[in-house]
Amino acid sequence: MIYLQTIPNFLMFFAAAIAYGAAFLFVYTRVTPWAELDLIRKGNDAAAISLAGAALGFAIPLAAATANSLNLVDMAVWGFVAMVVQLAVYFAARAFKPNLAADIEAGKTATSVSYAAFALGVGLLNAACMT
Repeated sequence: MIYLQTIPNFLMFFAAAIAYGAAFLFVYTRVTPWAELDLIRKGNDAAAISLAGAALGFAIPLAAATANSLNLVDMAVWGFVAMVVQLAVYFAARAFKPNLAADIEAGKTATSVSYAAFALGVGLLNAACMT
């Protein structure tokens, strides 16, 4: 029964991770010029792919930060780093592909898959650097 003593810590870290994920999605969907959720509701696969890539590209380093954190403050600091890095990924993608927004709004999945792969790749590298 001793292992049940860690449940409060699990709940705190899990709640913090969910809150951070929601905060990232809130910020990310405000930064991008396309309306991801509206496009996804209309069946735009490109919007769904790009949002999934960005979300996973953030969640992977957030998971690494959570697993390696000593406390919630430590997790919050590294979670913020993960958020900044993933937002930088978006701005870098826009710099390299100025048509990114138009392509995603037009449903061009090739663009969204390449962007999602970029976001995931950087997320993996970010996570590796946090451990």
